[in-house]
Amino acid sequence: DLLSWYLFQISIFVLFYQSVVLGQRVVLSCVVFNYSGIVQWTKDGLALGEDPRAWPRYRVLRQVEVGQYNLEITSAELSDDSLYECQATEAALRSRRAKLTVLIPPDETVIDGSPEILLTAGVPHNLSCVSRGAKPASVIEWLKDDMPVEGAVSTTEVLHDRKRVTTRSFLPILPMDTDTGRNYTCVATNMALPAKGKRTTVTLNVHHPPIVTLSIEPRSVLEGERVTFTCQATANPPIMGYKWAKGGVILQGARESVFVTKADHSFFTEPVSCQVFNAIGSTNVSILVDVHFGPYLVVEPKPETVDLDSDVTLNCKWSGNPPLTLTWTKKGSNMVLSNSNQLYLKSVSQADAGQYVCKAIVPRIGVGETEVTLTVNGPPIISSEPVQYAVRGERGEVKCYIASTPPPDKIVWAWKENVWEKEKGTLPERYTVEQSKLSQGGAVLSTLTINNVMESDFLSTYNCTAWNAFGPGTMIITLEETGTHIGPVIRRLPVQIPIRQGATEVPLRKALSPHTAPWAPVMAAHCSPRVMG
Repeated sequence: DLLSWYLFQISIFVLFYQSVVLGQRVVLSCVVFNYSGIVQWTKDGLALGEDPRAWPRYRVLRQVEVGQYNLEITSAELSDDSLYECQATEAALRSRRAKLTVLIPPDETVIDGSPEILLTAGVPHNLSCVSRGAKPASVIEWLKDDMPVEGAVSTTEVLHDRKRVTTRSFLPILPMDTDTGRNYTCVATNMALPAKGKRTTVTLNVHHPPIVTLSIEPRSVLEGERVTFTCQATANPPIMGYKWAKGGVILQGARESVFVTKADHSFFTEPVSCQVFNAIGSTNVSILVDVHFGPYLVVEPKPETVDLDSDVTLNCKWSGNPPLTLTWTKKGSNMVLSNSNQLYLKSVSQADAGQYVCKAIVPRIGVGETEVTLTVNGPPIISSEPVQYAVRGERGEVKCYIASTPPPDKIVWAWKENVWEKEKGTLPERYTVEQSKLSQGGAVLSTLTINNVMESDFLSTYNCTAWNAFGPGTMIITLEETGTHIGPVIRRLPVQIPIRQGATEVPLRKALSPHTAPWAPVMAAHCSPRVMG
């Protein structure tokens, strides 16, 4: 039939999707083939009339001869964002729906706190940028001094019209003291504004404690020379004051950026510090001085008392600059026992007791030394002369020098048939014993005094024995006769009979030599030894 023929011949063509930027003109195309009747447009199913008063921004552009019935929309509004159809009413035909999307550029972007934001160095902060009313939603990018920055997080919020969107972007930053004056820019773009987009910039004003540099002039000094410390600082907000300290102790009166003083050895180990203040906080910077100085005793050695066969460590510490050389020696000896701060002695004997010298040498500067006493607990050591002298008929003494640590508990003299111990027994009236303590440790001098020395006193040996907790010490002493003026007096003895010198028998012809005074050969030219009968 005729209707079927028309339906077969009539065709309508439209673009399924078009977009327009808010406020701009758009034309929706419609081409109808093989049709000469009425053509109209609908918007969301509502017919658009021809009355310009009702539809002032809408107009159908007809070119019937070519079948074009385009819809022109001027100054596109958000309400134009709809579905449109082109209809051939007499043929009861309609096109597919054409979607018109109205694109809306974002409003001006806003960064919280702009144009300048006050931050504190080292305190994390989120920069926040908002782009409102865009369709579709804005894409926000960040620039740091015009260079792209990663790490931002964005959120979106659909507005009440369900078409426009507000986008917020958060960029976490950790401001540094050098970031003052740095610019962060937020750029929002969408399809309505794809090129430069909308942008805004914020400038950082970063408050920070002072940044301090401490210098010294000259870098190396001799002890006693002047040295200048200079404290250079920058701060935001401005510097409020300075404090100086040495070894942690505040230097009263030093309140400026420059401090001048004389350096001594303590500046080598006790740093000088400069503390600078502002409203945010303070910064403290320290420096040591390269002071050249002679040996300075840091740890003084302490006397040590140990038991026999024990191990012992003596400590001594010197300081010096340039680096020093340290030696340990025993007093009276040049043998170096150690070159460290410690002298370790293993299984000490009583021979190890005595004074030890800890000596430090600083090249080209000076020398220092100190002594320390090592006392070894052990049996008493008796160091008297084994042969002592007296004059017949006069007062004579036999001396027993007892070195003992700990001090002796008991001292006993024995000679002939006599035995003396303090507070025990009595002595013949010609004999007395006296004891005196010497200044050195537990040393004791025990003296046996003989009044009116007789021949028999020269024929006896004298046994001096002392005890302490570690055992006894003993010595046999002989008493020999001497004249009142010159050297020993030799008793008349048979030529072939040896005489006793100390604990050794020697021929008579050698009896004079060991005890002859240095001046005896000179005197011998004028006199001969007396021989007593």
